[in-house]
Amino acid sequence: MEDNILIFGHKNPDTDSICSSIVEEILSKKRGTNNVKAVRLGKINKETQFALDYLGIEAPELIEKVEDGQKVILVDHNEAPQSVENRENAEIIAVIDHHRISDFNTVKPLYYTAKPFGCTSTILYEEFKELNIEIEKKEAILMLSAIISDTLLLKSPTCTEHDLKAFEALEKIAGIDAKDYGLKMLKAGTDTSALSAKEIIDLDAKEFDEKGKKIIVAQVNTADINDVFSRKEDLSFAMEKEIADKNLNLCILVITDIINTNSRIIALGKDKELVEKAFNQKLDVDDSMLLEGVVSRKKQIAPPLLAVL
Repeated sequence: MEDNILIFGHKNPDTDSICSSIVEEILSKKRGTNNVKAVRLGKINKETQFALDYLGIEAPELIEKVEDGQKVILVDHNEAPQSVENRENAEIIAVIDHHRISDFNTVKPLYYTAKPFGCTSTILYEEFKELNIEIEKKEAILMLSAIISDTLLLKSPTCTEHDLKAFEALEKIAGIDAKDYGLKMLKAGTDTSALSAKEIIDLDAKEFDEKGKKIIVAQVNTADINDVFSRKEDLSFAMEKEIADKNLNLCILVITDIINTNSRIIALGKDKELVEKAFNQKLDVDDSMLLEGVVSRKKQIAPPLLAVL
């Protein structure tokens, strides 16, 4: 596998990480680079599995680390704590991302595309158009799925005009009712009944290392916050274990209602007062806080949290 250029998104991959990895492999091959391979850094969640099953394709191969000198392309992330083990000894040849740039440096020059869009796949859509490369139904549905996921069906404040235009164009190419498909996909991802508390926390968790403080912000989507919050005792136990195992200053679980676009967070750790400062309100006695109109970790949760540091 080391002969291939490996393409992957962040740990605990979401739909954008998986779909963008697959699409970047397709785009690279259409441009004439055949020694590329999409891989993943974690389990496939139910939402992403819905999209893969719809297309009848297999999930990318799971990897945990890369060998020294391995050539890689990063999609949907750039920060080291969110990436593959031994990344510091890999050769990063390209990055396609829509997040902040942090703790990033390389030995060699590279291609770096960073745009403040709602989704990495929107960046890839625009690359297809700029290169005048045909978008076929398979990659159209993959990119649509990613946009739907990251923008909560265009309802998230992270959604831009670029995402909206890509959504409309890809819907035509895919030949599907994207809103109907998208609602089914999002709802498929909200079923956590069969998941352990640990699995819920690991579904979509991102680690930040800022000013010497280690923070994890995990997020789970639901159609009813109470369905997930009713398991708070088990969730808190799993979060405390995560804090102990990873020596975290703060662990946050964001439970997001995709229907009413609100979130309730649970915050644990020795620096949980950072949450109160970031959102200018007190945690309830059960260490939770309702954030009305908040759905985006990237735009509404991480920035104020990191700003107080």
